[in-house]
Amino acid sequence: MATSATPGYTPKAEPLAKRKAWLDLQNHYQEVRPQHLKKLFAEDPQRGERMTAEAVGIFLDYSKNRITDRTVQLLIQLAEESGLRSNIDAMFRGEKINFTEKRAVLHVALRAPRGTSILVDGQNVVADVHAVLDKMTEFSNRVRSGAWKGHSGKRIRNIVNIGIGGSDLGPVMAYEALKHYSMDSAIGLSTMLAIGPDHFRSMLHGFREMDEHFHTAPFAQNLPVLMGLLGIWYTDFFGAQTVAVLPYEQYLKRFPAYLQQLTMESNGKQVTFDGSKVNYATGPIYWGEPGTNGQHSFYQLIHQGTRLIPCDFIAFAQPLNPLGRHHDMLIANVFAQTEALAFGKTPEQVKDEGTPDWLVPHRVFQGNRPSNTILATRLTPEILGKLVALYEHSVFTQGAIWQINSFDQWGVELGKVLAQRIIPEVESRTEPSLGHDSSTNNLIRRYRKLK
Repeated sequence: MATSATPGYTPKAEPLAKRKAWLDLQNHYQEVRPQHLKKLFAEDPQRGERMTAEAVGIFLDYSKNRITDRTVQLLIQLAEESGLRSNIDAMFRGEKINFTEKRAVLHVALRAPRGTSILVDGQNVVADVHAVLDKMTEFSNRVRSGAWKGHSGKRIRNIVNIGIGGSDLGPVMAYEALKHYSMDSAIGLSTMLAIGPDHFRSMLHGFREMDEHFHTAPFAQNLPVLMGLLGIWYTDFFGAQTVAVLPYEQYLKRFPAYLQQLTMESNGKQVTFDGSKVNYATGPIYWGEPGTNGQHSFYQLIHQGTRLIPCDFIAFAQPLNPLGRHHDMLIANVFAQTEALAFGKTPEQVKDEGTPDWLVPHRVFQGNRPSNTILATRLTPEILGKLVALYEHSVFTQGAIWQINSFDQWGVELGKVLAQRIIPEVESRTEPSLGHDSSTNNLIRRYRKLK
């Protein structure tokens, strides 16, 4: 159980649901909930320019969210009352903020610049990181140049990455995103082998730039903080249960799957720092698909369904493969989708198109569906690093405010433990004596019969 001595965190702080900003947000939600984005934009012509933030090559337009300036003020106040700044500082100092496993959270150390210092138990782990990176670079260069040969004496052409969960999703996502940068053809040695040490270090540089922005920028201009706070606004006040991540770049086709592991494994928790059960919603379900496919499948539900689904649209100004006017058409669809989600289409507009009265209700779009638009110049290794770090730190922001440990994964253990008991039961040559529930017993017997 966490105590007041738990480094970096404040488990004895006032419970979240009793904080002044939280209570004020509950009252404020009642004022904002009935307001339509049409009205908010009509009353504030500069909203689209003002509700934006930009840093390290990433532009965020959050104006199409169901918020006012007061909403942002209260959310930032909530972050301050929750000790977010001290939590951020503790992570960057290398304190053991993963208190259930008594570990420091070192992903920022893995991309810290050479010569900086993050001490864990008195040892500078950054120096160790760069020693490993240097070995990886030397090995990757030898493999990619052909100096390191396989068992047959021939040049190595294919790399097999063996992993599960994040150890698979991360390398696969990075490889798919950056394979135009690959000479032959997944984040660790396999990624460096695939894209080369220079591109790998460029990706780490992107991570570092977003890390530094998160560490130092005021909350009102802090991209990960703003996105994390907006997630809390929809999860805990509007009751939204999912977030759709919609990249308009086919090379990011595995990015939503990677974010599923990042977000849901981190914040899929129901116990606070002090072991109490939360009385508010935590980690939402993240999902998504490249927008080109999504537009012709699940966008129907986002536009006209009964569920509120906040969306993150991700787009790039320059294509990796220019082809006539195709990229302009692609980006036009990004902007059109966010506009349609926000403002919808009224019955009067539908009627003016000559639609028969009986068909009008079916063609009305309610609008008032929130979205963020994330823009960058081009999908490069550096930009990919920034995008991943953007979501990492957004998750951190939410975990700190929800008072949960975003860095342990006890939820993945129970099923694996039970599987060790079931494996010999399904493999046994003789009928095993089963002591599970009736459903599991029946499934084991059915499997044994069918195999």
